[in-house]
Amino acid sequence: MNLIVTTVEQGLIYGILALGVYITYKILDFPDLTVDGSFPLGSAVTAALIVKGVNPYLTLVISFGAGVLAGVCTGLIHVKFKVRDLLSGIIMMTALWTINLRLAGTANVPIFGEKSIFDNELMDGIFTGSLSSYKVCVISLVIALIAKIILDLYMKTKSGFLLRAVGDNANLVTSLAKDQGNVKILGLAIANGLVCLSGSIFCQEQRVFEISSGTGAIVIGLASVIIGTSLFKSLTFMKATTAVLIGSVIYKACVAAALKFFEPQDMKLITAVLFLIILIIGMERKKKVKGNA
Repeated sequence: MNLIVTTVEQGLIYGILALGVYITYKILDFPDLTVDGSFPLGSAVTAALIVKGVNPYLTLVISFGAGVLAGVCTGLIHVKFKVRDLLSGIIMMTALWTINLRLAGTANVPIFGEKSIFDNELMDGIFTGSLSSYKVCVISLVIALIAKIILDLYMKTKSGFLLRAVGDNANLVTSLAKDQGNVKILGLAIANGLVCLSGSIFCQEQRVFEISSGTGAIVIGLASVIIGTSLFKSLTFMKATTAVLIGSVIYKACVAAALKFFEPQDMKLITAVLFLIILIIGMERKKKVKGNA
């Protein structure tokens, strides 16, 4: 039972990251590797602020803002300096490694004795007795749902429709007298804001900032998006954001199941193999759809 609860917790936390990757990968069609740097950015900001006594809930907002800045920088490098999308993300990801170290002060910052969004007087009063085992799961679910609902509402606005249009047909945005570059920057800002938010929650759940926590974050995000959008594609009533969150939980469940038969040091190999299998299945489904068409 504890394994299931832990898997759902991790799936929901990384699900917020997957929502950000969904914006860049599915909507903008932008291979943004900034994610590997912005995820630990959220952790670094959170750890640095919590150690200084800042309210843990406020760190969520500040971390989101830090992610927005990182996304804007990636967008500016790509749009204003005409650097290719993939290289823009790599440049920003590399720069964020140093920035994260500067913010945190060191490569490892424990926050075990500090208050977090999961451990404080309010939450300890609400989740008592047997409910305390589900505290992290419930709080993570609430935050993930809030992020998903706000994103869904945003996508229904004029700005949200422009964001979708940039990925599908950038010329259409230009014909509407809108700057497609600015729309891309906005999309990258929102995406990395969500990724940073995920990093902030992860830091408070693990009670430590680790500089290498972002390694492979883009792989987890992409796998979650592909699993969710592929498995639930036929369910027209289900929103893509919901599918992505469920996809993240499924991916984490697959990793947890695989680790039962392997050693913890095999984690990266398992992740790579699972991601490869997911990509192959996704490509096969696309071929079938094209063949039927």
